[in-house]
Amino acid sequence: MTSTPRIGTVMWPMQSWPEAGRLWRRAEDLGFRHAWVYDHLAWRGATPWYDAYTTLAAAAAVTSRVRLGTLVTSPNFRHPVPTAHAIKTIDHVSGGRLSVAIGSGGTRRASDAGVLGGEDWTPGERASRFAEWVELLDLLLRGPETTFEGTYYTARDVVSEPGCVQRPRVPFVIAGDGPRGMRLAARHGTGWVTGGHAEGREPQDVVRSRLAALDAACEAEGRRIDDRILMTGFSGEPWLDSPGSFADLAGRYAELGITEIALHWPRPGTQFEADMKVFEAVAAEHGEGR
Repeated sequence: MTSTPRIGTVMWPMQSWPEAGRLWRRAEDLGFRHAWVYDHLAWRGATPWYDAYTTLAAAAAVTSRVRLGTLVTSPNFRHPVPTAHAIKTIDHVSGGRLSVAIGSGGTRRASDAGVLGGEDWTPGERASRFAEWVELLDLLLRGPETTFEGTYYTARDVVSEPGCVQRPRVPFVIAGDGPRGMRLAARHGTGWVTGGHAEGREPQDVVRSRLAALDAACEAEGRRIDDRILMTGFSGEPWLDSPGSFADLAGRYAELGITEIALHWPRPGTQFEADMKVFEAVAAEHGEGR
């Protein structure tokens, strides 16, 4: 019998403290297994938009059970060395509740691409930077000392002790739908995340084919990725039309092999608008507090 996927939520880093802290505590109280935050400087130009890692550190201090993470950390404006330092710190503050999802970074300048200046990255360069970024971050978090000379990133005599609370390091969730991203996930990830959207295709067909590609990549690496996360809200499916609609869709994706569902916290006036009562009912029925 296929079990219903575990559920998490994507938070919006748009409220100042302490209002934001109240919302993170509410996410925990509702029973979500994980609560994520986008890592951008200003997502699609939205303001205010607070820093992801600072937000996670604060959220870690006011929660005690829910797992926390970025969805996803962006190489567009972060270097692996200070990022690793922040990750270790939050892992300690949270008592080992942090996961780090990592992607190749978006291409919209209104979000973070190109904000540091310079030439636009080609798709090939973006993929290569992504792979090297993940490789170096992995080394930095495993420690105890790292020196690395790459094409795009360097690190010299970086001491990592005392390291992460979680061993051998904080879990990586890799966002990669193409062949190179799949190989990267299979090599370094304990989790994988997809949005399930592709122009002109049914979302469930997209996810089915991507999961098959992920399995092939894992087989080639001799590894298994158990956490397979679907981030909802981009495919037009009625996830939060009703509790029954959620249960039906979650069951269909569970049969495909999805183990985790990430729902956006309802945000009025956007594509993520939803009835808060439905959102809370879904959490009550499918969350870890049920």
